[in-house]
Amino acid sequence: MLTVFEIHIAPGESADGLLSPEVIKETNAQVMTVDQAKAVGFGGLPNLGPDVRLIAVAKRDGGWIQKVLEASNAVSGFRIHHVDT
Repeated sequence: MLTVFEIHIAPGESADGLLSPEVIKETNAQVMTVDQAKAVGFGGLPNLGPDVRLIAVAKRDGGWIQKVLEASNAVSGFRIHHVDT
């Protein structure tokens, strides 16, 4: 099972650096645009706009990613989706 975070970037903020290199390394998180997610097999995604990123991680790392996103000024909001693999 994967946890996929749908992140909406705050106006005027950059999606760069949503997760630190350390967090990405420790969790093997994938940070993607919607188009990149579609290219690696996440089908059926609607067009969510240019200010949305998706982060896919193993279910066990979801809490860690959620805490990072909650503390980020670049995030205006996010939704959590659970995906069977």
